[in-house]
Amino acid sequence: MKRAISFLSLLLALGQAQAAERPNILWIYLEDVSGWFGCYGDQVIKTPNIDQLAASGIRFDRFYTPAGVCSATRSAIIVGAMQTSLGIHNHRSGRANFRGKNLGPVFDDIRLPKGVRTLPEMFRAAGYWTFNEGGKDDYNFKHDTGAMYDFLPRKRGWGPALLVAGECWKGRKKGQPFFGQVQLGGGKLGRRAPESIDRAKVPVPPYYPDIPLVREEIAHHYDCLLKTDEQVGQIIAALKRDGLYDNTLIFCFSDHGYKLHRHKQFLYEGGIQMPMMVAGPGVAAGQVRKDLISGIDIAPACLAAAGIEIPKHMEGADFLAKGYTKQKFVVAARDRCDYTIERIRAVVTPQFKYLRNYLTDRPFMQPSYKDPWPVSKKFREMMANGEMNETQLIFFGSEKAPEELYDLTSDPHEIHNLANDSKFKKQLRRHRRLLDGWIKETGDQGLKTESDPGLLAVLKRWGAKCVNPEYDRVRHLLQAEKTE
Repeated sequence: MKRAISFLSLLLALGQAQAAERPNILWIYLEDVSGWFGCYGDQVIKTPNIDQLAASGIRFDRFYTPAGVCSATRSAIIVGAMQTSLGIHNHRSGRANFRGKNLGPVFDDIRLPKGVRTLPEMFRAAGYWTFNEGGKDDYNFKHDTGAMYDFLPRKRGWGPALLVAGECWKGRKKGQPFFGQVQLGGGKLGRRAPESIDRAKVPVPPYYPDIPLVREEIAHHYDCLLKTDEQVGQIIAALKRDGLYDNTLIFCFSDHGYKLHRHKQFLYEGGIQMPMMVAGPGVAAGQVRKDLISGIDIAPACLAAAGIEIPKHMEGADFLAKGYTKQKFVVAARDRCDYTIERIRAVVTPQFKYLRNYLTDRPFMQPSYKDPWPVSKKFREMMANGEMNETQLIFFGSEKAPEELYDLTSDPHEIHNLANDSKFKKQLRRHRRLLDGWIKETGDQGLKTESDPGLLAVLKRWGAKCVNPEYDRVRHLLQAEKTE
């Protein structure tokens, strides 16, 4: 009997020890950040903290976000499934209130399917302390932050100040692991990023005209990255100070590319091929991986690291697993952003990128939230005056090809469309089949026009800016509400 009790005590002690050894998991979530870091070969700036984080674990060279805009990407990543599979793909949808404006009783009340929970809820249910410094969620579905997080800042913003002060994990029980996010402003730091980069020395991609306004945008992003690198260093120092670094698995990644045209909101490499590095317990240092990873793979990898069962709704895979099979392709989607209705799908294979543009009745440069910017006004002026070359007109022209195919190995800027090249018919057919098969398998909900309540909600938010023809079917509903 004593032996049985002793054995039971030993098992209990082992279980408690294993629970105590569960890793902390921290996301350093970069906002609007293109990966122009030293560890990725950039020569303009030095980013020692980010470079050291990459060197201490794995640098991923082919990480792709599910979309080129924050809410769609963040919605997909937090549930581990493509936004188009769950109907959470339209930017800033599913909200009864928008920037303080109540949308009334009729809005796109989007809920996750029964049984689908967010990643923080799963971690919390497993005994983890959860937090979100910065507080940004931006999910396109109804959610309860009180059920997701043990700690949220009273005032939302950018930066690691509360984490550095130890506030984010202060309320934990002894030995309790945490799952946390810290939101870094990245490309949205604005004036908080001091001007330090010589505007005359930054590289300008061939798809932009080389004008001062473009150089200013590019150089400013470099300024933001310098500040971001400084903040990453502060986070690492705080973890080490509090004795947490050695047992914290860090995922540092961006939600999409920087704000300039053709990058943010779109599916070219500059919009969705982003930096990611993973470092911490169980991850050998000095690794570089060039296989395809999707943002929807992050959630299952985190669950697996914590010993939590991966739910069936997750479409991603644990890319840190020993027996992991490399993916043959990844997919990204572009749908409505703000009031601009667009529909694009991208399939990325190790060598090629295939884009399908569904709405060829409108150009890439249709009206958008970027229109008031000085650089946007200059672009439109140059377009009207015929001052852009053939390469620049791929995006800034009046027409949009229904299909695009690029060899990413020889054409990283994606300026030579091979879709009509007879030499690449086989590759074109192959990528068409991959996309068609994925659409059928996942039930891509973005191929249908948004619901009437959804379109009406956008009309209420943006008013006269909603010029796409899809809004015509609900304009009378808005007028009826106004006259009631």
